[in-house]
Amino acid sequence: MSGAVAPLIACRGLTRRFGEGARATEVLHGIDLDIAAGEFVAIVGQSGSGKSTLMNILGLLDRPTDGRYVFAGREMATLSTDARAALRRDAFGFVFQRYHLLPGLTALQNVELPALYAGVAAAERTERAHALLARLGLTGLAQRRPAELSGGQQQRVSIARALMNGGSVILADEPTGALDSATGAAVMDLLAEVAAEGRTVILITHDRTIAERADRTIRIADGMIVAAGTAAAPRPVPPPKRGSRRPGRVAVEIARSARRALAQNRVRTALTLVGIVIGGASVIAMLAIGEGTRHSVMAQASATGTDWIVVMPDGDNPGQPGGRMTLADAEALAALPNVRHANPGRWSPVTLTSPAATVRSEAFATSALYPETFRWETEYGAFFTAADDRAAAPVAVLGATVAEALYPGPADPVGTDILLNNIPFTVIGVLEAKGPDERGMDRDDRVVIPFLTGATRLSGDTDLGGIQVTVADTSRMAETKALVEETLLARHRMRDFFINDMAQRIASLAATQSSLSLLLALIAAISLVVGGIGVMNVMLMSVTERTREIGIRMAVGASRTDILGQFLSEAVLISGVGGAVGLALGLAIGIGAALLLGVTVIFEVSAVALALAVATGMGLVFGFMPARRAARLDPVRALAAE
Repeated sequence: MSGAVAPLIACRGLTRRFGEGARATEVLHGIDLDIAAGEFVAIVGQSGSGKSTLMNILGLLDRPTDGRYVFAGREMATLSTDARAALRRDAFGFVFQRYHLLPGLTALQNVELPALYAGVAAAERTERAHALLARLGLTGLAQRRPAELSGGQQQRVSIARALMNGGSVILADEPTGALDSATGAAVMDLLAEVAAEGRTVILITHDRTIAERADRTIRIADGMIVAAGTAAAPRPVPPPKRGSRRPGRVAVEIARSARRALAQNRVRTALTLVGIVIGGASVIAMLAIGEGTRHSVMAQASATGTDWIVVMPDGDNPGQPGGRMTLADAEALAALPNVRHANPGRWSPVTLTSPAATVRSEAFATSALYPETFRWETEYGAFFTAADDRAAAPVAVLGATVAEALYPGPADPVGTDILLNNIPFTVIGVLEAKGPDERGMDRDDRVVIPFLTGATRLSGDTDLGGIQVTVADTSRMAETKALVEETLLARHRMRDFFINDMAQRIASLAATQSSLSLLLALIAAISLVVGGIGVMNVMLMSVTERTREIGIRMAVGASRTDILGQFLSEAVLISGVGGAVGLALGLAIGIGAALLLGVTVIFEVSAVALALAVATGMGLVFGFMPARRAARLDPVRALAAE
């Protein structure tokens, strides 16, 4: 009739089958059921009758195979998974036989859980939870964990949680089944009190004595309703106490929940961190050492300037005509435009003997332009002159390493006589120390002599090992290089030489060092990836171990997005903390290498930030699959997990 009040819950032809094909089992067979708002209803049946399956469908934890379920005028079949979670959060409250409290949370935190997913502010939900606990006689027990509470106290915490968001419909599945008779009676008194306030209470039980406390008893047997009783008159329903669900606020609370979850498994969390820590430290240390090495190499290569071109004979055919470089070639190149000078040179292995020692080294026969060309001055004494070169004077300038070997201690070698391949030479100077070159070769292990002296006294010919052409204007380097090539081709009538300019050499070195640095970083990144895989494995294990927890969170209103966020937050938190610890360790390794090994180390802010971001991102990448698996769990099956 027109004035009739529509039932709060209306079910028509509900069926529920499990399995498929020949193995399919139908638990519910065409259930028709109406429950008015404000009713206190008991659904009674033996174990296996289908009453718990019906409760799961009514509470939106499960879906019927066929039939219609309408709640408050809304067709439930059309709701998305997250919309069903929102309705569980705001309209339904569950009281389970096994309590289903999260063991890692306090009584207060368990009660707050539905309001957390509803987006209620922390202060408001804490105040509301304290009030509910006090109302249920649990004052002073708010900070105890479930293991520290009796069965009756845990069930009262469960009831408080069911009422947290207002819970216009309370679904109680065998709420007294695990309690003694006195405690069970107290719980039933609480449910009756809740029903008297106008809430709809649906009690699932096999105990007819308990069912008599309800206004109406519905009997179910073999998946069918065999007696529905007479519906009570509708009662006014108090509006649910909902919070404005703010995604940002919920996300913050989920992150806090993730931190608590990790804190409960400190040892496993610490072991999981190890892989990320090692990977992060390796990446940061390798990048710093690689960048430091690159910087050192480039500094050494640039120390001699970038304004010169090296011309060398082609070593593949030294015996053929033209396969040699001569002083005449050097003079021809020195006359070219934009050429400041062309410095000839030739290397020869020598044995040097002083009164104190004999050493093997190399003699570089060159011109008096050596200091200007190579930007290499003497630390003691002086360099030989052009007159010394023209006169083939037997004078020598020692490299720092050779001087130290021939004259150990504080002795001044300038003015002393030595033998080069048993030929007497006078030491007139010692070059300033330069250290190793970009290839690690000791540049100070040399002796420099006038070119003609080397040609007449050591080698016996004037062939050159190379010519170093210094240009006046580096902006015309390419033009000068082409002119040098053209001149030599005209003189030799064949390409029996090769040319390389210092700028090109430095660019090549830079590319090589960058590639090596990248290779080091990639090698180090492998350990970071291995650490990320470790995070994924641990998170998969965590999902398996915490399946029932996931089901509880879903039952109190957590959406798939909330569950996804929970486990992603845990993975990102692990990798983020691991990355931060790895950053500190990587900095320590780099500083230690610099102090103890003398390695040049350069920490670039961008590289450090990138390494930390990548380490944290590993949690996001490798944590997604476990988080997605957790979010896609079926609430009913998750709740049944051990």
